[in-house]
Amino acid sequence: MCDALCLEVVTRVIELSKAELNDVLKKSTETMGIYFYTPLCGTCKLAERMLIIVAELLPQLPLYQCNINFMPDVARDWRIESVPCLAVIEGGELSHKEYALQSVPYLHERLKSF
Repeated sequence: MCDALCLEVVTRVIELSKAELNDVLKKSTETMGIYFYTPLCGTCKLAERMLIIVAELLPQLPLYQCNINFMPDVARDWRIESVPCLAVIEGGELSHKEYALQSVPYLHERLKSF
């Protein structure tokens, strides 16, 4: 049971499996961000926290996350060099990859332009 001090954290960054990622890419023509990470990466955990904040600031931009360990063919096909990696998709196609997710203001500025 939750008391008055308990806060529910709602994230707008949605976890996708490989099949779900393929479905989203096939069906959507809108601009979106797909964040690739590995669960044991400390930098990835920090980047995820920053993206959760940015997702609240940019509710119109769909943001997804994928564990790259389960998507080696995506990593190969998209030439993802390292994690964390934020891939920007425009019109169903990969348009940009961001590896240095420096800060919340930096991510906000980069993503609001898409």
